[in-house]
Amino acid sequence: MSSRQPQPPQEHQQQYQQYQEYQQESYGQDSYAWPPQQQTYPPYYETYDPYAEPSAPSSPGTPVRATGPEPEPEPEPEPDDPGYTLPAVPESSWAVDNRRGKLLGRGVLGCLLLVQAGLSLRLRGTAFQDEALYIASGHYELNNLLHGTKLPVDFAGYFSGHPKLYPVLAAAVDSYFGLTGVRVLSLLFMLAATGLLYAVTRRLFNLRAALGAAALFSVLQSTTVLGNFATYDAAAIFLLALSMYAVVRTDRMRSAAVLLAAPPAALAFAVKYASGLYLPTLVLLAVVTAHRHRGVKTLGRGVFLGAGIGALLGAGYVLSGPLGGISSTTTNRAQGADSAMKLLEHSAEWGGLVFLAALVGSVAYALRGRMGEMPWIEGETAGRVRRAGLGVVLTGTALLAPAYQIHLHTEVSLYKHVGFGLLFAAPMAGLGMARLVGPHFRHPQLGIMVYVLALVFGMVQAQKAYSFPDSSPMVAYLRTVAHVDKKGFYLAEEQEVPAYYLRDVTGWNQWQNTYFMDYRGKDGKRHTGPDAFEQAVRDGRFDVIVMHGSVTPATYEAVKKGLKGNTHYRLAAVFPFTTSSGQNAYRIWVKR
Repeated sequence: MSSRQPQPPQEHQQQYQQYQEYQQESYGQDSYAWPPQQQTYPPYYETYDPYAEPSAPSSPGTPVRATGPEPEPEPEPEPDDPGYTLPAVPESSWAVDNRRGKLLGRGVLGCLLLVQAGLSLRLRGTAFQDEALYIASGHYELNNLLHGTKLPVDFAGYFSGHPKLYPVLAAAVDSYFGLTGVRVLSLLFMLAATGLLYAVTRRLFNLRAALGAAALFSVLQSTTVLGNFATYDAAAIFLLALSMYAVVRTDRMRSAAVLLAAPPAALAFAVKYASGLYLPTLVLLAVVTAHRHRGVKTLGRGVFLGAGIGALLGAGYVLSGPLGGISSTTTNRAQGADSAMKLLEHSAEWGGLVFLAALVGSVAYALRGRMGEMPWIEGETAGRVRRAGLGVVLTGTALLAPAYQIHLHTEVSLYKHVGFGLLFAAPMAGLGMARLVGPHFRHPQLGIMVYVLALVFGMVQAQKAYSFPDSSPMVAYLRTVAHVDKKGFYLAEEQEVPAYYLRDVTGWNQWQNTYFMDYRGKDGKRHTGPDAFEQAVRDGRFDVIVMHGSVTPATYEAVKKGLKGNTHYRLAAVFPFTTSSGQNAYRIWVKR
């Protein structure tokens, strides 16, 4: 056997040489030299199995296979730049702002709008007193604008909205499409308001909260009724929703950009004066929805919006002239006799469920800005003070209309005004609905239960509210049998209804309502109140009398007293009708 020391394979010689140099530098030339000069180095094989069982040599002197581990290759260095970037993931797994999420949200929103339209269109009835008043007055106002025709009365003196805005629009639509067309216009306003509410809530929170807000608002009694009601309430709600959207949409822009919300807010007040109750909410909303990094500058948004609305309202008042209706119908409205407990009960009945959902959303949002579906996602949220402020502003707005009407002790139009406040509370209600469902749709049955309850309550309440006398047989009789014309003088309970339907053959001032009358009798005495109606009937002042007694019972009793033993009139026709209040009938007396 040769005494020459075996050498490692060539690919390992360089490493082995470096190892020897390291030993010499560390321990000296003779210390721990490797391999020892006296010891023979075993043969080195290129390949071996380190896990194989060692086998005995076949004969003495046969070299044993080395069992030492093979040197591990050096790891390859990782590149500094991986070549790709992971996109930021939103906290809510269903609020991903991508094409699929947008299409999903819009599809569900479309279904909600179809349900809303169906709920409104299922309501049927002839013109209500307010509808007839606004459309008929709009025709007179339109003729005044186009042809300079003198107005029969000063509608601005007692209207709760500017008579040259919504009434003129309604009259223009009525000229081509009739009452149905004007009601469809209201439906379009309410559908647009629901769509804007969805956009506002999605901007403030996420997709699920937006769908919850739209779902709850779309089935409210006020939403359903106003969607098939030819009054200016639907137009005012749409304009308030548009202003709210402009406020929220400009939250990260310069402070002056919030002025985009001023025109629809001022126009909402002009369309319906009661909308002014919600203008402070818009100003506060402009402050609390400003981007959180603006700090004290957020107050500038509120100042800009308030000043812009005030300037537009001032200019409008100067151009339009005196508006007595603001005082008589809004700021200095007559006191009623309804108790506070009754108004609270009805307010809770018409909007209590949505208000409770808004309370849940406000508290949950103040305590925790996110549901924590993805705890590993780090992201900034608004501070607790700002979150609590947003909940107070939006949810608290739902209490404004009930509080104001409790102050006035009147329930008139409360079922409509409740919807104005719930428009602002709906975003928090949608968030509350999303929090009840929980992260990753843990409890979807809770959200379904809330929506179904709101749907059932809204349907029943809307059907009850949208119940008024069927005037079609009465109007047909006046036109074909009684032969009303432009020469007579007529007394009618809810006189706006026959005045609207028969405006082609009669004038506005030919119809006397049953609320108030100042009359000088044939005996030379002046009478007011119910006595005036009784004496006028005794004197045969009216050519036709149309009464049913549901609106003004005191006047109805006075008229019956005047008709007792009266030879001037005969009972010509009776037309029964049924409403949610029970059965009644139109009674028509014609002068002999």
